Amino acid sequence: MAYREVAMWEILAVLERVHRGESQTAIARVTGHSRKTVRRYLATAREVGWEPGRDPPTEAVAAEVYRRHRPVKERGLGEVEAELLPHLEQLRTWLTPGPGEKRGLKLTKVQRLLERQGIRIPYSSLHRFVVKHCDFGRKARVTARMAPCAPGELAEVDFGRLGLVPDPGTGRNRVAWALVVVLVHSRHQYVHVTYSQRLRDVIDGLEDAWHFFGGIPRRVILDNLKPVVTKAGRYDPVFQRTCEEYARFWGFVLDATRSFDPQGKPHVERGVAYVRENFFRGESWLGLDQVQREARRWCLDPAGTRVHGTTRERPLAVFENVERGELLPRQEERFDPPEWGQYKVPPDHHISFQRALYSVPHALLGRTVWVRADRKLVRI
Repeated sequence: MAYREVAMWEILAVLERVHRGESQTAIARVTGHSRKTVRRYLATAREVGWEPGRDPPTEAVAAEVYRRHRPVKERGLGEVEAELLPHLEQLRTWLTPGPGEKRGLKLTKVQRLLERQGIRIPYSSLHRFVVKHCDFGRKARVTARMAPCAPGELAEVDFGRLGLVPDPGTGRNRVAWALVVVLVHSRHQYVHVTYSQRLRDVIDGLEDAWHFFGGIPRRVILDNLKPVVTKAGRYDPVFQRTCEEYARFWGFVLDATRSFDPQGKPHVERGVAYVRENFFRGESWLGLDQVQREARRWCLDPAGTRVHGTTRERPLAVFENVERGELLPRQEERFDPPEWGQYKVPPDHHISFQRALYSVPHALLGRTVWVRADRKLVRI
């Protein structure tokens, strides 16, 4: 997360844990800092003459580390203008919607792009500058806070369009989609990137999410995706047969939102926009594999270590400390998505399924039968 003001006592607490011999992973989990930040604090403390295990850290050592790592202080608009005015056209380009787009980049993403160019501007100062020079801003909306959700109780799932990504197999750009899975209690999330929205893509994305989380929530809410819901209904939707089998396989309850009702899954609805604006847009991609690798890394940091705007807590820290232990356990075996079909048995007693013939007993001649096939077995 960019430029969060860290107090001296927070650095002192990190150094004290290092002195007691705690691992950097444990320190990061407890304090909310990333392991990279813990390593930077430790390296700076050694630069000023402190060694862990020799003497306990003092406030003077922590204060010096704090001074060296203190973010850029809030500056007046005149100072910011002097630094940003040469980049005004670039800022307008980033904030202006491109062809076929409804909006430009999010200001948080613009801040990160500026940082890559060596320009470190606090968000509030950047916001004041673009409001003045780029007519940046939007009308506030009225929202209502939802009731809290128990740890491990609920995950919301939705597909969202990311944008064009090169496909080395075809040599052209293809639209990439993100299957976003958000654990509602902690707001920790996983992003699965794919070129299509087929049922197998949905299940593969969920399987990767359960592996990423190390467990499964008790209830999963999906949008009325065509591969998942065969009949949308306000109170009694009909799920695709494979999806019902998948929910039984892992032991969670499957729910669907009402049609055209984004407020039925508000956490992932905002999450899709956050993934697109903060992670995907404004980057140069080489292929889908690269997008997936970076998406997994992004889910941990910065998405997992940021202070969430609603909960005011870090999603990854809440997940590790509270929610992970409440998830249903998962086994190593992945679900094998079956394919279903209905066929009428012809006079030759054979039905054709996936370009293969299967014989059927004479008693079923002329009857309509269900066929279920996975990677190991075909059942009629």
